[in-house]
Amino acid sequence: MVQSVPQNTNRLGLTIADYKGSPSTLCDGCGHDAITAQLIKAFYEIGVAPHQVAKLSGIGCSSKTPAYFLSRSHGFNSVHGRMPSVATGVNIANKTLKLVGVSGDGDTASIGLGQFCHLVRRDVPMIYIVENNGVYGLTKGQFSATADYGSKLKTGVVNDLPPIDLCGLAIELGCGFVARSFAGDPKQLTALLKTAASFNGTAVLDVISPCVTFNNHEGSTKSYKYAKEMETPLHELGYIPFFEQITVDYDHGTVQDVELHDGSHLRLKKLAKEYDPTDRIGAINTIQQAHIDKQFLTGLLYIDESKPSFPELLHLMDEPLSAMTQEQTRPPKEVLDQIMASMM
Repeated sequence: MVQSVPQNTNRLGLTIADYKGSPSTLCDGCGHDAITAQLIKAFYEIGVAPHQVAKLSGIGCSSKTPAYFLSRSHGFNSVHGRMPSVATGVNIANKTLKLVGVSGDGDTASIGLGQFCHLVRRDVPMIYIVENNGVYGLTKGQFSATADYGSKLKTGVVNDLPPIDLCGLAIELGCGFVARSFAGDPKQLTALLKTAASFNGTAVLDVISPCVTFNNHEGSTKSYKYAKEMETPLHELGYIPFFEQITVDYDHGTVQDVELHDGSHLRLKKLAKEYDPTDRIGAINTIQQAHIDKQFLTGLLYIDESKPSFPELLHLMDEPLSAMTQEQTRPPKEVLDQIMASMM
């Protein structure tokens, strides 16, 4: 009698297949698919139940990707640049859901820039991923607002406008978790995604994700070749979830340990550059210097665990609003009469 080999499962008893979605329809080799793969891996490994996740997106190649992971989760594909408003509403209605927003450089840095700013200002608890390729992939590869000055299109057109640095902007706006990574660096990206899932606030991840159709050529600063050659990691990242034993195994002064609100730990092993991700001014200066030096910095740029999240600022009750009855959420006529009388 042949016995079947048990499948590998996570702490919830789920397999990696439980975290997958529909087959991708993006171009072969697209960086967005690499990000999708790490999202599947990260949520499987930390053991988040798919039905406890809400996926949100706007318009663009990047905004198609929520269909390719966590098929058993909730999802909403909003209009162009308006995903942050929908995410804010979802969080108010049911703050127990873990939100994952997938956007692009056009969806975030152009038509959705105002929405992005107010999402960060409010500190809505969610993972906000910008799949950044520097072009509009759905409309034949024009430069986006994150395209670097002097970069070239396949047609030879040179970008003569300065870029918006979404990481620098997020820190300026008070975001408590800001990171940058590369779709071709799965180890770093997975660690950052796991940490972002444990962060109690807006976690912005700007991921350079090369467009193999319109922006992966010589002269592009968002290509695989350029990113691999110019990437400068700030540190090596290690993530220890709350349900694993925390051990200490490093020389004094070489590792910085950041404890997250749920008891998980992010371990940062310093490389050549001494960098403190809890120093807000230092993070801004480092990003600015990287632009001058034409470096592509990756890693955790800034983290602040002390900032209150949107539900805390609104003093929301523990019970989700979506689960409350009309009697619980609507004041009776006597109370409304008292309120009206007080205004006379």
